[in-house]
Amino acid sequence: MSVNILVAILLMAGITYLIRVLPLVLIRREIKNPIIRSFLHYVPYVTLSVMTFPAILSATTVIWSALAALIVAVLLSLKGCKLPIVAAAACVTVFLVELIPF
Repeated sequence: MSVNILVAILLMAGITYLIRVLPLVLIRREIKNPIIRSFLHYVPYVTLSVMTFPAILSATTVIWSALAALIVAVLLSLKGCKLPIVAAAACVTVFLVELIPF
């Protein structure tokens, strides 16, 4: 293994460790500021969205089928459908849209 790769891996591991340990060390008491609490409440949802959205658009061979499935999934989830139904409808949408020749 090259020395540069080993240094990069160690550096990334150290930064990841610091990101996880510093909040535990620096913040000892409960956060009472409502703005910061609100911000921290939404961090997991935003992180999941940022990781999922590009994968949705690049998962199919045609971007139009991905966009159609995304729209169907969002509409069904806003309507209150359960996850298996939303996922199945999105898959069927991708299948049907990719049957259409572009």
